[in-house]
Amino acid sequence: MTPATTLTRAGRAFALALAGSVLPFAASAAIPKVIFTPLHADGIYRLGGKVGWTVTVPPGAPDPRGRFAYTIKRNDLDVVRTGSFSLATGRATIATTFDAPAMLYVVVDYEPSPTAISRADYLALNRGLKALLVKTDPSLRRLFARYPHYQPLAPQFPFGAFAEHRVATLGAAVAPTLLRPSVPAPSDFLQFWSGKLAALAKVPMRAKLTPLPTAQAGVRLYRIRLMSLGSDVRGYLAMPARAGRFPALIIYQYAGVYPLRTAWATNRAAQGWLTFDVDSHDIDPASGTGVPQDYPSIGDHSPGTSYFLDMYLRDTRALQYIRRSSYWNGKTVVLTGLSMGGQQSLATAGLNPGKVSAVIVDEPSGADMNGLAHGRRPGYPFYTTTDPAVLRTAGYFDTVNFAPRITAPTLIAMGFIDTTAPPAGLWTVLNEIPAPKEAVPLVDSDHMNITPDEQAPWSQRSEELLAALAHGGTFVPNQALTRPATRRVR
Repeated sequence: MTPATTLTRAGRAFALALAGSVLPFAASAAIPKVIFTPLHADGIYRLGGKVGWTVTVPPGAPDPRGRFAYTIKRNDLDVVRTGSFSLATGRATIATTFDAPAMLYVVVDYEPSPTAISRADYLALNRGLKALLVKTDPSLRRLFARYPHYQPLAPQFPFGAFAEHRVATLGAAVAPTLLRPSVPAPSDFLQFWSGKLAALAKVPMRAKLTPLPTAQAGVRLYRIRLMSLGSDVRGYLAMPARAGRFPALIIYQYAGVYPLRTAWATNRAAQGWLTFDVDSHDIDPASGTGVPQDYPSIGDHSPGTSYFLDMYLRDTRALQYIRRSSYWNGKTVVLTGLSMGGQQSLATAGLNPGKVSAVIVDEPSGADMNGLAHGRRPGYPFYTTTDPAVLRTAGYFDTVNFAPRITAPTLIAMGFIDTTAPPAGLWTVLNEIPAPKEAVPLVDSDHMNITPDEQAPWSQRSEELLAALAHGGTFVPNQALTRPATRRVR
């Protein structure tokens, strides 16, 4: 290795360290403020129509001098187009057309214009770099003396060369009502679940309720435990502390292993609900321990051993308990949940047709689990394996396969840039549900815990419906976005 090579590598190492620590900090303030406005406010387009966004600079903001690069992917998997644009005039457009049903994902990056430093600054910077390099490694002093004209940084060292910034992730739906399952349900899907439900019916519930104190006025709270097939149902039961029979709300929980908050049940009980907050696991709902975080992979080579089997059966057992409760009004049972809680809600509704009044869920996971092999990036539980046994097992727990048996009116909110519960799968679930259904597009939302500020349409619509159902109303879905539309836009 030559001395010049040693010096060059030392200079590069320092430059990279500088780029990794100083430049992003300095450049972060220079990331331009840009507004992306979809051509259709709901983010939904027809086959063959123009899909896109206008890109503008906010009033009063300087026009960015750099270049923007974008990549459009079909179902967040296959790249269908790349391009670039400038905002030197303050306005640009990202646009494409697409002739097949799909969700389009667009990522936009900003590449600042490289900036050449002045000769005086260049020489001063190199003197500082040499001093720092010598301090770090005194053996370099002799090499610098031998090569006095060597400069660690090239004369036109571009500060912007290391800086590339994600400006936006965008999503659009193209003819989403035409999306269909990527693979058929297992041939024995109904037989498998009929057998498991028959076995569950033979297990006595043996409900155990333990009264608990609560700071919520006018509410009674219990820790509840029920026997299920192969495991126990755990959770919290809450109801108004007055005589009467109440509409029922069953809350299923999002993914993870964590203690449940009693307020999740008591707050709803204060609104008039007989509320069952069901733990996703057979654990004390107050402890949140005892289950490995990688539980989705447990038993994933067979539907008879999958972790989701006992989970789904516990979900049905919770519904059975509510429907037998003397506190239930005999009319209204609503299933709800976020993410994996939505997944459990959809599966439970499909396993129990005619026994649920409404399904109201936000960004439910568990749809299109085999999508990776069929042009769609899968979400949670992220079965990216090519193992045929795992992929076959997934089919027994995929919400797409429960959807055709859902008879309750259903609302699904979906994030158009969600990578945990990809929207292509959620549209497919909606399309397979024969009952009236409603879509709530969250056009700028990734998953709810990633972009909580984008949840307003879901929060507003779900609370509106729950308030009506709690007071004897019904859920009539707005089907404006879920009716199939096949007309091509010219």
